[in-house]
Amino acid sequence: MAEKTFHITSETGIHARPATQLVNKAGQYASELTLSYKGKTVNLKSIMGVMSLGVGKGADVTIKAEGSDAEEALAAIEKVIQEGLGE
Repeated sequence: MAEKTFHITSETGIHARPATQLVNKAGQYASELTLSYKGKTVNLKSIMGVMSLGVGKGADVTIKAEGSDAEEALAAIEKVIQEGLGE
């Protein structure tokens, strides 16, 4: 299992466009990917789940990956986040 916490710096947080980018990237991997925020955890491959969290600017979120390609999947998600969503 791989896990990493990210700080969201985007003014609009994880709104529709970045959520779609994250979900699309997560869907490219066999591993189970989850996004946790404020005690709630959702499947990162579910756009409705990600949007339901209402992640805003300044939020700290944790991404977990579990499966055969967990490290690779987490690295890809990290790249998407660092391309303008957070750090």
